[in-house]
Amino acid sequence: MITRLLTTPGRWAVVGLSTNTARAAYGVSRYVQSLGNVIVPVHPKAQTVHGAPGVRSLAEVEGSLDVVDVFVNSARCGDVVDQAIAAGAGAVWLQLGVVDEAAAERARAAGLDVVMDACPAIEGPRRGL
Repeated sequence: MITRLLTTPGRWAVVGLSTNTARAAYGVSRYVQSLGNVIVPVHPKAQTVHGAPGVRSLAEVEGSLDVVDVFVNSARCGDVVDQAIAAGAGAVWLQLGVVDEAAAERARAAGLDVVMDACPAIEGPRRGL
């Protein structure tokens, strides 16, 4: 599933992405974009990042989402997963250190693919991408 998500170009909402270059979301989203994906920065400041205009919440995203990439802590990720389900996303990707088994189960039950406690910028190169 990880290889499919990384090799099938799609639209990724990156929750927690800002212009702060010191944050992991900044570099990882650049990597995801380099694989041919369209990114949608989701952050309360709704900043433009890597040339992509941001939105304040998943509810503001227009159009479909293939993946919701979650860069919020485990205590807050359940709400984001529920928003991803409501938005009709195809998958949720919970970043390294982000673990919420109950939220992951809700996503699977709703038909979403789930990746948890992993990073695309690590998993891609492991697969030769």
